[in-house]
Amino acid sequence: MNQLDQLKAHTVVVADTGNFLQLAQFAPRDATTNPSLILKAVQQPDYAPLLSEVVKAHAGAPMDEVVDRVLVRFGLEILKHIPGRVSTEVDARLSFDKAATLARARRLMALYESEGVSRDRVLIKIASTWEGIQAAAELEREGIHCNLTLLFAFCQALACGNAGITLISPFVGRIYDWYKKSAGSAWDEAANAGANDPGVRSVRGVYHYFKRHGIPTEVMGASFRNIGQIQALAGCDLLTISPDLLAQLQQLDAPLARALDPAQAPDTPALQLDEAAFRWALNDDAMATEKLAEGIRLFAVDAVKLEGLIEGLR
Repeated sequence: MNQLDQLKAHTVVVADTGNFLQLAQFAPRDATTNPSLILKAVQQPDYAPLLSEVVKAHAGAPMDEVVDRVLVRFGLEILKHIPGRVSTEVDARLSFDKAATLARARRLMALYESEGVSRDRVLIKIASTWEGIQAAAELEREGIHCNLTLLFAFCQALACGNAGITLISPFVGRIYDWYKKSAGSAWDEAANAGANDPGVRSVRGVYHYFKRHGIPTEVMGASFRNIGQIQALAGCDLLTISPDLLAQLQQLDAPLARALDPAQAPDTPALQLDEAAFRWALNDDAMATEKLAEGIRLFAVDAVKLEGLIEGLR
């Protein structure tokens, strides 16, 4: 078997793309999207008509509603090609507004349900701020399942696990990016590859803690820069992978062993975090603080660009 097929024996493979026409060749179970991926997709000839169709059908609606309808339309198309769940993201500009996040998440789910899609096939993506986590906890109690994204620090993962969130997406590649940039010329790529990659180490720590303490929140490694990071996390609950890296895995046939195993989780104490402790722990982690803020800003920039494309079609 190629390494993609071998990976599927250990881990649920998720496609990280808005390009739903590519999905068949990789046969993922789930798929994830974000504003940047949708923006990229709608600028391609194969998908531009879909954007135009949605905008014209709802030309008189407020911009935020049209954007949500575009996101859901892509989600609906993706669901035709996968057996599992699609993740659809709440506007990153609402990352520090619990009430607004709740309203947008409920609307996204209502749009899916109006098309006959059940709640168990959708994950609402929300940034892992304190406000986002609290909003997600409330949504989970309503039966709306969430994917907490832009997750870089253990405190974010811990707060999500304690809040009963369905799934978290720790960003392997962006953690790697920060440490590599911080080290500058002193960075040793070979010494920080595979199991020693700082992003891989972060996900492994969260995975082991959750398994040791029976936390049912699913751990989905995300934001990969190379297949070595993926190989080092074989066995993680899920991994969401770009089409380019999925294709690379398909070209390899060397044996791929399971790297993460619940039985290997070390004995660690159970921890709790209130808001003050969460905010201090996040503030005390320069990497996580910087990458969370940067990620929110970048997604917001692409959301504005998507709105510009929509405005041009109205």
